[in-house]
Amino acid sequence: MAGIGRWGARGAVLGLGALWWWAVLRLAVAPGAGALEATVAAGGWGLSVLPVHCVPKGRASGVVGTGRWWRVLGTGGRGVVSRRG
Repeated sequence: MAGIGRWGARGAVLGLGALWWWAVLRLAVAPGAGALEATVAAGGWGLSVLPVHCVPKGRASGVVGTGRWWRVLGTGGRGVVSRRG
């Protein structure tokens, strides 16, 4: 059953991707392209800039501790690597 859902999701992604490319190419090439193509192209671009890769800070790997920056900034520069002799 998981295989059917996975292929259904892949098919939907491929279908929506093809629809987006159709809209973008029609906007670029066809002189009669209109609001429908522009809406599809803008909507697809808007979805592509969503930060869908973000996870909660507690589950992220390599996360910086909560008070680390305040500890470094609160020292007045001590504890920060300096290039002066």
